Amino acid sequence: MISAFRAFAKSWVAAVLIGLLVISFAVFGMSDILQGQISSSVVKAGGRSFNDQDFRREYDQWRQGAEQQMGQPITPQIAAENGVITGLLEQIATREAMAELLERIGLRPGDSLVADQLREIPAFFDPISGRFDKNLMEQRLGEANLTSDRFIAVLEDEIAQQHFDAGLVSGLRAPRAYSALAAMLEREERDLGYFQVGVSSVEAPGAPTDAQLQAFMEENADQLRRPEYRVISLVRFAPRAQDLEGTVAQAELEERFAFRKDTLSQPETRTLVQIPARDQATAARIVERLRQGEAPTAVAQDLGVEPVTYEARPRSAIADRKVAEAAFALAQGAVSAPIEGDLGLSVVKVTEITPGREPTLEDVRPMLEAEIRRDQAAEKVYERTQAYEEAHIGGATLAEAAQAAGATVITLPAVSEQGRDQEGQPVQGVTPKILETAFDLSEGADSDLTELSEGEYFAVRAERVIPAALPDLDEVRPVLTQVWMQQEMLSRLEAKAEELAEAVRGGQTLEAAASTLGVRVTRATGLSRATAQPNERLSEDVLVNAFGVAPQEVFTARDVRFGMIVGKVEAVRAGDVAQMAQAVEEGRGQASMALFRDMSAASRLAAREKIKVRIDEARARAVLGLDPEVPASKAEGNAPATKEPAE
Repeated sequence: MISAFRAFAKSWVAAVLIGLLVISFAVFGMSDILQGQISSSVVKAGGRSFNDQDFRREYDQWRQGAEQQMGQPITPQIAAENGVITGLLEQIATREAMAELLERIGLRPGDSLVADQLREIPAFFDPISGRFDKNLMEQRLGEANLTSDRFIAVLEDEIAQQHFDAGLVSGLRAPRAYSALAAMLEREERDLGYFQVGVSSVEAPGAPTDAQLQAFMEENADQLRRPEYRVISLVRFAPRAQDLEGTVAQAELEERFAFRKDTLSQPETRTLVQIPARDQATAARIVERLRQGEAPTAVAQDLGVEPVTYEARPRSAIADRKVAEAAFALAQGAVSAPIEGDLGLSVVKVTEITPGREPTLEDVRPMLEAEIRRDQAAEKVYERTQAYEEAHIGGATLAEAAQAAGATVITLPAVSEQGRDQEGQPVQGVTPKILETAFDLSEGADSDLTELSEGEYFAVRAERVIPAALPDLDEVRPVLTQVWMQQEMLSRLEAKAEELAEAVRGGQTLEAAASTLGVRVTRATGLSRATAQPNERLSEDVLVNAFGVAPQEVFTARDVRFGMIVGKVEAVRAGDVAQMAQAVEEGRGQASMALFRDMSAASRLAAREKIKVRIDEARARAVLGLDPEVPASKAEGNAPATKEPAE
């Protein structure tokens, strides 16, 4: 092979190709070519870059929350069609622009502040020793597809934003006029007169023709179109019950015990109280009072200091190394001499000691045997996946490769991208990841073997694709007829209500207009925004209109039941003065928070205007496995976000 390359390099063809490359570098520049290959920014804000992996992680976090809330899988295609991708990119761009602006003005947390925040995260502490474990932190972050550097950078941004927000809200109090205006609006009282326009007020529509139903179906195609379905074959590789029943050799058990012994041991723990001292004289008085039996909290309170209490903590969990050494040299109930620690002068009293304990092999045998069996089962799963891969790469179909690996293939009924069958019921045995993989395949294609979760893998084959389509008219005729007739009746009711409303606007009284229908006028008095609620008489649509129009104005709205309302705001009065005065004071805090939110939003808007922000939505779509080309309507909408405004 190498000889062939060398021979080719000496040929005239190679000379021409190399010449063309040299010319292209000269014309376009080497840096431009490399930049196109290396750049991986989905969002770029000033000097900050949000790359493919960052965006994928942000999207996955959103998806997991949305799926839990909605109770069904959400694919990238669905997310894109509903504007989620664009919305996420805009949020990220604003957040990164704000972080860049805060960094430029010098608002960054110090290392000690970041360290303090890390110590607040229990997941990073060894549950046995009780101390911060960097390896455990890396493991936990790795499970979330995060590096420690990236996590700390995000943490720094959050701390900076919190301090910036704290600066905005500190001492912020909205002027009383703000809450006064809100109180006046909320407590304003309105008198409403109205009458109903029911189904007996208009002629009932006749049954629709096929042509009318077909046109109605096409007008509502987005709601009626059945989604694309796929018949898929699925093979999964996971530990089997018999995989977990293997025997564990004594030698292997002893080797695992020797490896895990340090982490399984329980260190000695102590409960102690540490009292800071300003100087040696104060420290000596603390020692004397504690040894006389005074309570540490009382001594600390007299001196105006805050005691530090450690409850059953190991030596490694005590912040000051010298204090830890002194405390763990004391007997239970003993008081130390003044300690000149790394963090200052203090005195310690030990109140309780729990001796450490090293486990024996017999103590932890069940746990270690279970661990080893899980590892053995994982190895067996790996062997089956390797057998599958070898057969599949060798040209076997999914079913043939599964048979070679001793795995079972199941063929699922036609399923939509949302995980439901053609009757709308959830299909068992599929997950969002399986569906996403299956819907990325063309008909008759097999997927690669993909990790589903830790220790579990799957592959799918798209056996048949059933395209999205409108149902046949005969299938939906009864339901469609009912909906069409309801729509037609509602249109007639709206027209009748508007006709009567026009008569009232022209000078006719509500009573006169209502009498043409043989109905009475009803009046609701003293309605206020603070107390009015939809009920069996007044619908939400009626209340929205009643508080949204001017005095003496006439409106139409949907009734509580199927029908319409013609209403008129007959009077508007100021609310009770005493109630408004109370509402002013009660609402001042809410007004202050609203003012803070407005200021915070304005600061983020200013950051977007100040910092150069570039959004690559095509790249974000590609990261999620979508067509990189942004639809024309969205591309136009995103134009301002993708250009680089001048600073």
